[in-house]
Amino acid sequence: MSDLAIFDPVDRRKVERFTFWAIGVFIFGVFFFGLSTALITVLFGYLIISQLGRYASKGWAIVLFAILAALLFYLFIHFLGEAVQAIPQTAEKAIPVIVDQAHHYGVEIPFSDPGSLKSFIVDEVKSQLLHVAKFAQVFTKEFVYVIIGLVATCTLFYQGEVDLGRGTYALRNNVYSTFTGALATRFSRFFGSFHTVMGAQVIISAVNTFFTGLFLAILYAFGAPLPYSFVIVVVTFLCGLLPIIGNIISNTIIFFIGVSQSVNLGFIALAYLIILHKFEYFLNSKIIGGKIKNPMWLTLVALLIGERLGGVPGMILAPVVLHYCKTEASTIATSESEQPA
Repeated sequence: MSDLAIFDPVDRRKVERFTFWAIGVFIFGVFFFGLSTALITVLFGYLIISQLGRYASKGWAIVLFAILAALLFYLFIHFLGEAVQAIPQTAEKAIPVIVDQAHHYGVEIPFSDPGSLKSFIVDEVKSQLLHVAKFAQVFTKEFVYVIIGLVATCTLFYQGEVDLGRGTYALRNNVYSTFTGALATRFSRFFGSFHTVMGAQVIISAVNTFFTGLFLAILYAFGAPLPYSFVIVVVTFLCGLLPIIGNIISNTIIFFIGVSQSVNLGFIALAYLIILHKFEYFLNSKIIGGKIKNPMWLTLVALLIGERLGGVPGMILAPVVLHYCKTEASTIATSESEQPA
């Protein structure tokens, strides 16, 4: 009797069901081991390189992707250099103005002078980083994760198959081939959720960034330019990748930069941003509501959990995981109705 005959056949549905646990452990491991940055790099990278692959061979797509990644890295380093200068200079000018205006209009704030507010902000930054000297270590670790993610993206795009021996086994319907095939489906749906959620978010962020850049150009044309325009544009786009709260963060930064020049300029910027986001409510309902279809409160809960588990990268992944869970759950029939809707 063949050795293969001593094993009883395994139900295919049980093997496929096990892949749900496998990808659940994977997602948990990403948050538990702090690998959110690496996963986001792979997902974003594969999204870009797959688009390049539509117009070029795999080899050329990888070369173009490497060039684009190097360019983005250079721009990010340039952005960090300007941001390091912009943040303290803006705070130095804006904080006294805000404190004076608050006192002028009788608004009670928990700071008696600009120095105490500045000390509070510095203390908050230190509490987030635990120690200023740890920033270099954190940045280095995240940078290594990004590099690993970029390499993984290229290898995944060039050879994405898990079961390289499919079709050569003694049994065609074996556990390994069934498991890897079902697991590939799980990851394909996970990437589809990322494509849906972040694709919509990138569109909204790009529109917001465009109109913010247009606002900066108008101010420049009227002789009232805002400083650190490059920082403002990049921050607007990056913060726009975070649903709901991202715009609040970028608007606060723009308002502070405006106030650092003059009170009137700060409130002009604030008024423009309010008008812009009134327009974005319509845009969000068309893009986010039409594609993702999650209530705002549920998205906020996901963002809070994602922040606690993985910081900012966790907040980016949270709506993706939420959408993926809904997508997978919607493909499973209940016992009362096993027919597709």
